[in-house]
Amino acid sequence: MQNELLVVKERRIRHQDRASSSSWDISSRAVMKFNPCLVEETPGSHGENKVWKWHIQDPASQKLTWNKPPKSVLVIKKIRDASLLQPFKELCIFLTEVKNMIVYVEKKVLDDPAISGDENFGAIAKKFCTFREDFDDLSNRVDFIICLGGDGTLLYASSLFQESVPPVMAFHLGSLGFLTPFKFDTYQSQVTQIIEGNAAIVLRSRLKVQVLKENWEKKDTMDEKSIILTNGDAESSRKVMQYQVLNEVVVDRGPSSYLSNVDLYLDGHLITTVQGDGVIVSTPTGSTAYAVAAGASMIHPNVPAIMITPICPHSLSFRPIVVPAGVELKIKLSREARNTAWVSFDGRKRQEICHGDSITITTSCFPVPSICFRDPVNDWFESLAQCLHWNVRKKQNYLISEDEEF
Repeated sequence: MQNELLVVKERRIRHQDRASSSSWDISSRAVMKFNPCLVEETPGSHGENKVWKWHIQDPASQKLTWNKPPKSVLVIKKIRDASLLQPFKELCIFLTEVKNMIVYVEKKVLDDPAISGDENFGAIAKKFCTFREDFDDLSNRVDFIICLGGDGTLLYASSLFQESVPPVMAFHLGSLGFLTPFKFDTYQSQVTQIIEGNAAIVLRSRLKVQVLKENWEKKDTMDEKSIILTNGDAESSRKVMQYQVLNEVVVDRGPSSYLSNVDLYLDGHLITTVQGDGVIVSTPTGSTAYAVAAGASMIHPNVPAIMITPICPHSLSFRPIVVPAGVELKIKLSREARNTAWVSFDGRKRQEICHGDSITITTSCFPVPSICFRDPVNDWFESLAQCLHWNVRKKQNYLISEDEEF
């Protein structure tokens, strides 16, 4: 007898590339399940006495393996950063000429004069496949992703995939690097190791966010991810926008001088009203971003949870809370709100929220598989120390003898 809470289905964790017939999987099936409980009989009980045992998954046992060798790779480069031009060219030449891989690059990256004007690199660039954000679907074309830049490049890579995300290998070439564990100095050996498979991996959960707009103007430009719901009357049309968020959803007061006043529902029940500058709803990955600056705790990305953090609340007792990953959160403007609110997703797609609008937030079925430098635990604590200087202080001097204690 086994009772298992499935967080993500296997068919969604598995990525199949139709173009290259290559796929990836996670060698440990337990990574797709949290809190599996087994009923076991005690010795000599003959089925009379049974005990529940909780089997906890070791994060270090999560491994990436290839069912077939990868053939295509998406290279994400930070835009308008001259320091990344040479690493970008070196990596693309290595992937194309040495590894014989199909390289996907965003069109606006190749339109950079520093790249398009390089005649030597031009012959290599002609072999690339290009795409445009919000226009081209990469879902079934890419086996894995390589990011060059800071944490923003990984957030951007996540936004390109509204469903299954290929494994992501992120190089630290930006300003922070909390989510980018790899150094570019030895990129050839590191990339080769990933292509050969059996790398450690951490599944970074995302939030599925739906924004329901009750009143929108027809002249507004429609987002390709928007859905129009109508009841037969053009005046009652509702606009629904959907996003996949890796870090956080931020609801704030915008340019208004008044406090934000929003109601927070959990599984349909009103749990509190947020009065302050706003509220942050974040994943464990996002707990070390804006949320930690607002006073939240830091959660390891393997923990299935959602963090709710108020921004400058007008209450001394309003503290951040952690709720289970399976709940549904809804945020709406309070009836007494003096002003509208504004919402953004991973710092992008910022928009106004008015009376009648609502924001629904749940844990997504499509996480971001992030390739580790060593393993999920060591990489995370290394990032805490290097990027956030967690618990960094001058050490106490050692006492030579008891006589020198005072």
